[in-house]
Amino acid sequence: MVRVVVVGLGTMGAVHARSFAKMENADLIGVVDINESRADSFAKELDTVGFYSFADAKQALGERIDVVSICLPTDLHPSSVKEAANIGADVICEKPLARTTKAAEEIVRYCKKKGARLFVGHVVRFFPEYRKAKEVVEAGRIGDVGVVRTTRGGAFPKASENWYADYDRSGGVVLDLLVHDFDFLRWTFGEVERIYAKNIGGVAGINEQAKEYALVSIRFKSGVIAHLEGSWAHKQFRTSFEFAGRDGILAYDSQSAQPLIAEKSDAGKAGGVAVPESPLKQSPYEQELRHFIACIEKNEQPLVTAEDAYRAVEIAEAALQSIKQDKPITLPLQTVLS
Repeated sequence: MVRVVVVGLGTMGAVHARSFAKMENADLIGVVDINESRADSFAKELDTVGFYSFADAKQALGERIDVVSICLPTDLHPSSVKEAANIGADVICEKPLARTTKAAEEIVRYCKKKGARLFVGHVVRFFPEYRKAKEVVEAGRIGDVGVVRTTRGGAFPKASENWYADYDRSGGVVLDLLVHDFDFLRWTFGEVERIYAKNIGGVAGINEQAKEYALVSIRFKSGVIAHLEGSWAHKQFRTSFEFAGRDGILAYDSQSAQPLIAEKSDAGKAGGVAVPESPLKQSPYEQELRHFIACIEKNEQPLVTAEDAYRAVEIAEAALQSIKQDKPITLPLQTVLS
């Protein structure tokens, strides 16, 4: 039985806490939030103990803590991960791993030094449509992919202290939202060579308009070109992608009744071949967390490694540099993880 404490009970922290509470091989022994009423409410709902700081949780639970699940604003990840690693716990951290590559590298190195295993919540790898798309591409069903287009967007997120509006804390839509697609596309097509990006809103200070929109163009070392759209300017959340291969198109739209379609380009055949997915008994978030707990129990390599999480931050930072400098940025950046 893996004993877990969740730190931060906002949107993602609530998902983590409720997911761990369902697991047969996990014991949610505590939840932490500086909002005392929220901590008390979740403790009551999930039959666990509520704390108002991680220091209080450490003092009360001590060596009983096996895993700390960190669901705090991005800029708080480095100090929080280190605090968890210092007590000998393994760490599950929500994406993005950190605000900068320097901070991300520091986290990875510190966990290695302390012998703490680090798992980062790049949950798109656990969404069935995205996993199926990777399988279709790798099986060669649409031939060699040349061009990719992705979209991801919705309303501007609201949170305590309005921290998403502070670029210095959240990194804006490029780091907080598009990091999902950066990770998925790198997982599917390999390492990134060059990036060019533009956005509305800037890359520093406070986003007073509570709206942001970004376009990022990526050239992969494999030759694939990807165009990514990220938005915090729409009312309804939507994701989509389209992979153009030599032999066909693979398309997905979360708002479509038939979301994932593979279309062969044979002139003599009409229509498309659907790749259906049945409704999930477990959400991708719960699947991801169950996977992490299983990896901890069995000492296995996770689907998302700490280096994968670092590379996703690196891609995002390169995009932010491109926006700031109005020029393409070549990867890797100056900081290199080894």
